[in-house]
Amino acid sequence: MNNLWRKSLQWSTLIGFVTLILAAIFSVVSTAVLSGVGWAIGMVVVLIIVFTGVIFDVIGVAATAAKPRPFNAMAAKKVPGASHSVFIQRNADRVANFCADVIGDISGVVSGTASSAVVVQLGMTIGTNNSSNGQLILSTIFTAVVAALTVSGKALGKTFAITYANNIVFQVGRILYFIENKLKIKLIPKKRRWKSSAEKHSR
Repeated sequence: MNNLWRKSLQWSTLIGFVTLILAAIFSVVSTAVLSGVGWAIGMVVVLIIVFTGVIFDVIGVAATAAKPRPFNAMAAKKVPGASHSVFIQRNADRVANFCADVIGDISGVVSGTASSAVVVQLGMTIGTNNSSNGQLILSTIFTAVVAALTVSGKALGKTFAITYANNIVFQVGRILYFIENKLKIKLIPKKRRWKSSAEKHSR
């Protein structure tokens, strides 16, 4: 039990630090992008942020719903991306935490901040920047629309994720495989990946 709590504390500390860094990066990038564009492009940026949150939420849900047997079979045949898929499925709790909580929550916060910037730009365009009531109405409408898109998108995404969990996890595994083998960026230590029983008995 003590070992379990120690690992949990280590993970929560690490993920908290990662969240801090990613939130700062997302905020700086979105602010920099929105500062030099009009409200129309700003709305597109907000939609991209919302869509990013939905996509990662889908990955997080799929990781928890995926079944291990197909990935183990493909990994035994050395199918590209299969061992990465096994890693995702075996670490579903952490993958879900990172994708749904970290990226999802950051996307929600950043989209809210970006929405405020878009409202200001839109208000200046249509001439309501000097009207507190006009700004309030614009802010309320835009915030409500963004919230509705986020919630409805995640609701639809969860259904999709549960229905096609294994396919989604496998596609993510293939992406990780491509990044590691083609771009030479190591994401998962080899010792954490799946190893076939034949490999284990050969040692």
